[in-house]
Amino acid sequence: MHLRMDEQAPKEAQYAEEGPGPGIFRAKLEDQLRRPETQQQPISQTGCWRSVRRGYVLLGALGLLAGAGVGSWLLVLYLWPAASQPISGTLQDEEMTSSCSGASSEESPLPSLPKTVSFRVNSEGFLLEVQVKVRPAWLLVCHEGWSSAVGMQICRSLGHLRLTHHNGVTLSDIKLNSSQGFAQLTPRLGSVLEEVWQPRDNCTSGRVVSLKCSECGARPLASRIVGGQSVAPGRWPWQASVALGLRHTCGGSVLAPHWVVTAAHCMHSFRLSRLSSWRVYTGLVSHSAIRPHQGAVVERIIPHPLYSAQNHDYDIALLRLQMPLNFSDTVGAVCLPTKEQDFPGGSRCWVSGWGHTDPSHTHSSATLQDTVVPLLSTQLCNSSCVYSGALTPRMLCAGYLDGRADACQGDSGGPLVCPDGDTWRLVGVVSWGRGCAEPNHPGVYAKVAEFLDWIHDTAQQVR
Repeated sequence: MHLRMDEQAPKEAQYAEEGPGPGIFRAKLEDQLRRPETQQQPISQTGCWRSVRRGYVLLGALGLLAGAGVGSWLLVLYLWPAASQPISGTLQDEEMTSSCSGASSEESPLPSLPKTVSFRVNSEGFLLEVQVKVRPAWLLVCHEGWSSAVGMQICRSLGHLRLTHHNGVTLSDIKLNSSQGFAQLTPRLGSVLEEVWQPRDNCTSGRVVSLKCSECGARPLASRIVGGQSVAPGRWPWQASVALGLRHTCGGSVLAPHWVVTAAHCMHSFRLSRLSSWRVYTGLVSHSAIRPHQGAVVERIIPHPLYSAQNHDYDIALLRLQMPLNFSDTVGAVCLPTKEQDFPGGSRCWVSGWGHTDPSHTHSSATLQDTVVPLLSTQLCNSSCVYSGALTPRMLCAGYLDGRADACQGDSGGPLVCPDGDTWRLVGVVSWGRGCAEPNHPGVYAKVAEFLDWIHDTAQQVR
């Protein structure tokens, strides 16, 4: 098991994309399928061999050649598409499941219960809307019974780290259509999301809730990106470089002005280093832009308390910055997954970083690289053909079984992000893998959805 930190630190898990990647390393597929050459043995000739015997030998040799030719043609016919075309996660799962022991032994996940309530924030006036099971339409939320605690829980459920603003808006100040409905919170014990939201024809107070959550998941400059393998400024505004002094050690992802998430093994490997030596650099695409005394000073390092250095379970850590980051077009936060959000196998996600870009691990990338990697099912990745049960419920798998792209040393702690409409969500943190872009050994990531409560509780308690 290899981690994917920079060299001169324990090696970290690495990942690659559909394109040259961040330390994102791509293995080239062979241009052609290699076909075994059929070799014809020389036919011995002696005076005692008769011409008929020589004829039989010649016919046999021709038959062998013909058989080899047909075999080669069949190989090309059936194997060529697999080598020349991208393989979706679903196809990989089906093919591997039929040939790998353990691929189908994992219990099927329990079917998720239908959501009884959903939330969204209307872009016009930031009005909070709720959709309840009994009413398919989106309803404005009455201000009666509202509190900041309710707002915080709703922001968290939407993948934001915190609530930034909330107030009551008078109905006479907004434009409503005649069919607009409303909902009022009826307090009950337990989670706000499980409390009763009762449909109403109007609000007694005459006010509805306006809500703002912390900004995340947007790429202001994304529309200006044109081609190329290296990343232009602003493409991944949450990408961070976690460094000891000026030396890049791991990647990271900005969650809020004061908070960055990375891999626990990155910090564990340098746990004897002075806290004041750590810096977080954001808004960069090239490390040549780093200057002494720049970067955000790390105030606290908070690895997950259950992190295991043996199997890299719970491989996640939070960094609290001494001073808040200044958000801009090139520096911003990524959203967390929403509660119970499922990104199925085959989903096209992106990994980015400054790690090694060649299989010999001798060349780190001077500029930020990114690549596409499909999510793979845990069932497939735990099969005997891949990682033989090494993945825990706190891990997920992404990449290609043919090894065409992967993350690599120097990418550890960096983001695996997936699009959710126009919003980008942090689905994984680069953790470990066997080598870089090795066939049947895709990248393994810490599964962020398993750490939502810990992330929110930590960010709320540590000020």
